[in-house]
Amino acid sequence: MAIEALPQAPLSGSGLGFDAPVPEGGYRWWYLDAFSDDGTAALTVIAFIGSVFSPYYFRARRRGRGTPENFCSVNAILYGPGRRRWAMTERGSGDLQREATYLSIGPSRVLDRGDGRFIFQIDEVCSPFPTRMRGQIELYVGDLGSSCFALDPDGHHRWWPAAPAGRVKLDMAKPTLSWEGGAYLDSNAGTVPLEDTFLKWHWQRSAPEQGRGHIHYDATLLQGGERSLALAFGPDGQCEPLENGAAEGLLPPTTLWRAGRQCRSLVGQPRVISTLEESPFYARSVLELDSGMGPRKVMHESLHLDRFTRPWMQMLLPVRMPRRRLAVAG
Repeated sequence: MAIEALPQAPLSGSGLGFDAPVPEGGYRWWYLDAFSDDGTAALTVIAFIGSVFSPYYFRARRRGRGTPENFCSVNAILYGPGRRRWAMTERGSGDLQREATYLSIGPSRVLDRGDGRFIFQIDEVCSPFPTRMRGQIELYVGDLGSSCFALDPDGHHRWWPAAPAGRVKLDMAKPTLSWEGGAYLDSNAGTVPLEDTFLKWHWQRSAPEQGRGHIHYDATLLQGGERSLALAFGPDGQCEPLENGAAEGLLPPTTLWRAGRQCRSLVGQPRVISTLEESPFYARSVLELDSGMGPRKVMHESLHLDRFTRPWMQMLLPVRMPRRRLAVAG
């Protein structure tokens, strides 16, 4: 079944919706990724209110104490050249501040400058080795996208491709690193946990060529059935349905945890260039495939929520996601 666009404005709140309410047991996240122009580096930054992969939030929801503002985090990751940094520290409501143009989670923050420019100020401690990640990412976009999509039939989970064809300028002090490249920004919001609705999903977005690219969502519902979405975006960042659907292709499973991956491609056989993240329930990969516009890089993720909910997985997660202790109860 195809995913349909919602008629209302993209999610709630002004701008990127930093000040929008998040319901009990729900979530909101803002996702940024980028490839460097020279192809040697990449980054991912995700700011969570109601951190969907948090073992602490998972337990709190089952105790009836799932206040999303008390389970916030910034997941910041740098890939290459020749180095990798990964950080995700969970924080409580005492470390959250937000207004229409401002989101602060602990020492990291996102600022909306109001001129198509967003500033991501990152100040985090990496895991598993406690090294510092500190610096700034400037994101430049045109007008924000005007379409929002329901990922499930009941509309509990919504996705907004806010700026699929942006540009970033990275300037990090720790580690010392600077580059520029093409970027992608979206946002998700939900009124119930992901694992209550979905069994798994696969998502991909192509690096824009002259500002143009494709986005695909393929989700399997927990109660059965499939949901799929295929979009084409242009230099103005606006998305339209992709008229010629791309064929489903299977990728090799991840090396260690053997998690399944699938993608969409119009021409030839896609290949995995690198697996950036591999866990039992989640994989982030860089692909090369042809979606009808010539070979290009694709950022791809696979999520297996049936694995995420297993008790042994919940016991492992705090190793990579430490939680700062606060006076606020969780």
